[in-house]
Amino acid sequence: MTEQAGGTPERTKILLVDDQPLLRMGFRLILEGEPDLEIVGEASDGGEAVAAVADLAPDIVLMDIRMPVLDGIEATRRITGSGSCTRIIILTTFDLDEYAFSGLQAGASAFLLKDVAPAELVQAVRLVASGDAVVAPRITQRLLETYVRSRPVEERPPAQRDPLLDDLTPREIEVLGAIAEGLSNAEIAHRFFLAEATVKTHVRRILTKLHLRDRVQAVVYAYETGLVTPSAGLDY
Repeated sequence: MTEQAGGTPERTKILLVDDQPLLRMGFRLILEGEPDLEIVGEASDGGEAVAAVADLAPDIVLMDIRMPVLDGIEATRRITGSGSCTRIIILTTFDLDEYAFSGLQAGASAFLLKDVAPAELVQAVRLVASGDAVVAPRITQRLLETYVRSRPVEERPPAQRDPLLDDLTPREIEVLGAIAEGLSNAEIAHRFFLAEATVKTHVRRILTKLHLRDRVQAVVYAYETGLVTPSAGLDY
């Protein structure tokens, strides 16, 4: 949440995208009750979502995956590929859903289960809007373990060293590994005996140097480039 010129907090703008009107209504009722959150629009398919993001410039999109016309994964890919600053939260039915993984690959910042508790939904939206945290990081890590590292060795992407890693300091490499493990900023600070503010600085620098949108993209990057293995951790 940002501040307007007069110092008044500006509410986080949210777009609801789902082909089920009742689900959109439920999310609206929960989120509109919060003074810092604002529903700016709704869409019933991915095509409408892409157009609505271009028109409304929401901060957050709650994006269903399985929809007619254009599915949530392709809609996410188009939105993030357009250069939009909008962050996308994928909605899924199962925590180990291969479509949720595809959504993260397409550029989503997090995913949530559709039966999420109201308080957790509100917290998730705020966390993703802040850009400082990943929703349910260990669930995200488990998803990646399942759909990236559990594949047969011959099907895994080759562990080619990314030249961009040369720009990272040794400490930043360590922090990247901890992010990939699903650790929060506080847990990273405790592990490396750092102030939490220092960890946040490291995370921001890592994202900038690797041209990544947010923390969850850093997790995806670490797994897809072979930097992290399930047993050995950071492989660098």
